[in-house]
Amino acid sequence: MTSVAEKPGHRVGRDVPGRAAPPPVGPAPPARRPLALICLPLLAVLAVSIAAGVSLGSVSIPIGDVWAIVAHRIAPGAFEPWWTEAREAIVLESRLPRALMAAAVGASLAVAGGVAQAVTRNPLADPYLLGVSSGAGFGVVVLTVLGVGAGMWGVFTLPVAAFLGALLPLAGVVLVARRAHDTTAIVLVGAAMTMVFGALNTFTLLVVGDDHQLGTVMRWLAGGFGDAGGTMVWAPVAILAVAGTVVMLCSRHLDLLLTGDDGATAMGVNVPRFRILMLLMVSLLTAGAVAVSGTIGFIGLLIPHLAGFLTGRTSARLLPTAALLGAVALVLADIAARAVSEGAELPVGVVTGVVGGPVFLLMLWRRYGKASV
Repeated sequence: MTSVAEKPGHRVGRDVPGRAAPPPVGPAPPARRPLALICLPLLAVLAVSIAAGVSLGSVSIPIGDVWAIVAHRIAPGAFEPWWTEAREAIVLESRLPRALMAAAVGASLAVAGGVAQAVTRNPLADPYLLGVSSGAGFGVVVLTVLGVGAGMWGVFTLPVAAFLGALLPLAGVVLVARRAHDTTAIVLVGAAMTMVFGALNTFTLLVVGDDHQLGTVMRWLAGGFGDAGGTMVWAPVAILAVAGTVVMLCSRHLDLLLTGDDGATAMGVNVPRFRILMLLMVSLLTAGAVAVSGTIGFIGLLIPHLAGFLTGRTSARLLPTAALLGAVALVLADIAARAVSEGAELPVGVVTGVVGGPVFLLMLWRRYGKASV
């Protein structure tokens, strides 16, 4: 007599009286959405956001005119212009460079934050973790108060001074990273650099500077794009292109680093050298952004987490998504900063802080609230 278990096509433990059915295996996890289905809508939102940022202002310009002016600049003579030269100058020389710079800075800070969180395995890491912003502020303070090199590079003088200042704390971080195999040591050095250069900034402003110079530095530190120009846009864009390419090529090693130094070493990663390279990329991205915009908070901290919710923690998917989200977020923040009141522009860093703080607290509450249930 053939038993139930021996009957072809019959599962053991199913439909047999007196026997408990085995626990269900459950459905297979759903396939991840293709990255294009996430990035293409974000690209469309970014294009609309930039167009809205160019359209809105003291002189309102229809979005259709904005697209037409840009298209006419790309392909001159394609059609007869119907707008005035003044509107064309507003779009091409003022508002479009400002919107593009906001997008480039937002993307740079978001990518730098995602890499910093992966390298340090610290979800609270941000681009300013290594003291880069304080070093950049020191460069601006020295230029503003002491006048060292003032006017040497024309309109690029202030961004160059900020960039050079941002490299100072990086030197100390790199020296420690070459010896330390613990990410905690790198974080501590970054915190120390932040305090040292912050103290130098305060001392220089209070002892040497005057009220006018103090106001200039404070406006720069608050973050914004009021001084954006067509020639200044290319610096953060070029840095983002170079450093972003390097980071994307190393995305697999970044994922291995999340498993720990021992696991990454077992998979063939030279952890000390790779960590220094990634810290250099973080500092380069942050320095390029801070040099043209000042310090803008929460983009590098918050956006990688939002990207992780959409794509997971795989670096090859997270970093492009974070770049687009960061660009959209900062363009919208710049629009909000200009729309708060007529005749007075709110620093963009204030907008990101007011909005980003509660959003980040909500994310933490939801995450740890679910974990405690």
